[in-house]
Amino acid sequence: MPTSISETLAGAHAGRETAKSTAARGLKDRLIREASALGFDALRITTPDSIGPAGDRLLEFIRLGRHGDMSWMETTAERRRDPRVLWPEVRSVIMLGVSYAPEHDPLDDLARPSNGAISVYAQGRDYHDILKAKLKRLGEFLAREAPCDVRVFVDTAPLMEKPLAHAAGIGWQGKHTNLVSRSAGSWLFLGAVLTDLALEADAPDVDHCGSCRRCLDICPTDAFPRPYQLDARRCIAYLTIEHKGHIAPGFRKPMGNRIFGCDDCLAVCPWNKFASAAHEGRFAARDEAQNPPLADLLGLDDATFRKRYAGTPIKRTGRDRFLRNVLIAAGNSGDRALLPLILPLLADASVLVRAMAVWALRQLSDTDTVAKARGVHLAREADDAVRGEWLAGRTA
Repeated sequence: MPTSISETLAGAHAGRETAKSTAARGLKDRLIREASALGFDALRITTPDSIGPAGDRLLEFIRLGRHGDMSWMETTAERRRDPRVLWPEVRSVIMLGVSYAPEHDPLDDLARPSNGAISVYAQGRDYHDILKAKLKRLGEFLAREAPCDVRVFVDTAPLMEKPLAHAAGIGWQGKHTNLVSRSAGSWLFLGAVLTDLALEADAPDVDHCGSCRRCLDICPTDAFPRPYQLDARRCIAYLTIEHKGHIAPGFRKPMGNRIFGCDDCLAVCPWNKFASAAHEGRFAARDEAQNPPLADLLGLDDATFRKRYAGTPIKRTGRDRFLRNVLIAAGNSGDRALLPLILPLLADASVLVRAMAVWALRQLSDTDTVAKARGVHLAREADDAVRGEWLAGRTA
């Protein structure tokens, strides 16, 4: 029986769609292989409209002031809520992850109070530089394989990587608001390649936290108002890295020896048992950033600080804020051998450093020593916050 024209056209259309689907699948497979060769541990794809309710949660987070000093979150909120505001031509978002899982339990570092605890992510080379180079190479590969335009982003850009990674199926946002992966636990750097090419999207992951609340219960400063919500103003990672001013007295003791970041809620996650140590050698801890003795840090001036932490995330915080944190750790250490290194900082040029030098002195010294130092420094002190530290009680 002769085939009708309509049947012929339908068959041709189906054939073209099958060919397009096969080509798309082939391109995605090649992308995955290339990403793996570049050192990525995960590649999944989503659409620019997949952020969903996370955009509204961002606005509520800002409305409540929980972003603290991070004013850039407010000024870029609309771009964060929708990648199409960032780049109108985007049709697909390729999300990528690289494991930075440590070889040891970071919680063990809290048991050495005379050493500073530095967050795992900051102990090696700056991941922004490493990931951006990899993302650019992957973007170039995609542009060669298919006629398209691409944009690459690490987390310095106004893009909500965690909701996008959740939507793409790399993991889910846990109760601590960080991404959790079944294969990498909480230790995953994220990057994104945006393209104007329409690619097949992957299915989102589902929440596997269950009734577990270890990340909430371990937080030293109660930074989680409820599961899946964070008040950055109470978070030690925020306080030691982003916060520009003095750290409130109520947070100083809970900081312990944490001088840059905090890994408690990440380290305690039971999904970490499936994470193998990072294979990217540049993420490995450098000697100067692997929980160094506080005595090695108290004498840092601006030049030596910059030299010591060049190429690491620590450098961007600056010497004064870093020394502020180190002095709090010194005050919490109980190590009176640090006093000769603290005393010169009572006259430091930075008010952040002077204030916490006073606080550390109070924690480690007897009343007579504090009174003698006050007699030397208080009369010449012009800053109200530093004067307030001199006049505060011993355990404030």
